[in-house]
Amino acid sequence: MRSERYEQEQTKKQNFRYTMIAVFCALVVLAGAVYTVRANPQWIAKWDGRTLDINNENENRRTEDLQTTPIKTQDVSKPVPTVDSKDDKGTGTARQNTAGGAVMVQPVKGEISKKFSPEAPVYSATLDQYTVHNGVDIDAELSAQVCAAAEGTVTKVYNDDKLGLTIEITHADGLITKYSNLSTDKMVGEGDVVTKGQVISGIGDTALFESIEPTHLHFEVWKDGAPVDPEKYFK
Repeated sequence: MRSERYEQEQTKKQNFRYTMIAVFCALVVLAGAVYTVRANPQWIAKWDGRTLDINNENENRRTEDLQTTPIKTQDVSKPVPTVDSKDDKGTGTARQNTAGGAVMVQPVKGEISKKFSPEAPVYSATLDQYTVHNGVDIDAELSAQVCAAAEGTVTKVYNDDKLGLTIEITHADGLITKYSNLSTDKMVGEGDVVTKGQVISGIGDTALFESIEPTHLHFEVWKDGAPVDPEKYFK
């Protein structure tokens, strides 16, 4: 009787061991499954019975964004190398500035829409009033190339409160040319020596006091400190 009870107790202990081993194995398998699912979320990302590959979905969204997002571009003229006035080219002296015998080229191709009028006021559509005009306005398309009217040295590059981005070039015989309403100041800098016809910038829309006027270059010529009619110097 005692032997039979002993055998039953041993059988129960053995069954308990098997049960614990089975539970442990099940936990190991469950833990492995959880890890695998977490490492591969696309296996359980389902909707309407369709498996969604999350990585591919994100890649597709990035591709669609690139295709639908407009790319902003600007027609900017390429910089033209200039000769610094400090360069002597081996001669020991800087290049001399001349105004080409006081003959200039028109700095941009186009019609002159507003004449030189330093005494008689002319109407300004932007200001809605009559004001004097110390230069000429030459109509041209936005970003059209602007060139130096004559050989000279760039003496100023600045933003004028009224006429916008401006480049000033000093020539021989007391002549100065000013180019306003420009698009960029990256092509030439102060101290650069430029040749007649060399591109120095482009037409912009930076002139606050002429913003309603058609796109144009505001061009001035000064002689011995006073404004003069630029058309007198054009070929």
